[in-house]
Amino acid sequence: MIATIKEFFNQFIEPGMRQGAAGAEHGLQVATAALLLEMMRMNDRISDEEQAAIASALREQFRLDAEELETLIALAEQEARGASGYYQFTSLINASCGAEQKVRIIEYMWQVALADGHLDAHESHLMRKIANLLYVGHADYIAAKQRARAAMGVPPTM
Repeated sequence: MIATIKEFFNQFIEPGMRQGAAGAEHGLQVATAALLLEMMRMNDRISDEEQAAIASALREQFRLDAEELETLIALAEQEARGASGYYQFTSLINASCGAEQKVRIIEYMWQVALADGHLDAHESHLMRKIANLLYVGHADYIAAKQRARAAMGVPPTM
């Protein structure tokens, strides 16, 4: 599993990182998409709203081409079957992304978690775990959650 993740990063993210700001943004998008797919799989109810949030992010915000999307989905499926942790994956993100990019990843994950109007305990746990592994501070974590709530039209009582 880890070899596949590293191969994916080497194929799609690392070349982009060498191409400057546009490439760095592309790398962030691919890494974020992988975590978004993991968030969607956190509970046993994959809702239409979560799937729509993922599809919207991948198509509109991330502008992934067909090959990247296919590779990403295959990777996410493989990871879901054999995942024992997220450290190796997040350590690659830590090596490739700055603090602002990591906060954006957390915000996008919150959007997927909140898309169905229900925040599951497993989703909350993954959010905190990934935020810790990405070294996102509590203030940034909460601010990202508030921005995601506003973007998704979810009341602050959740």
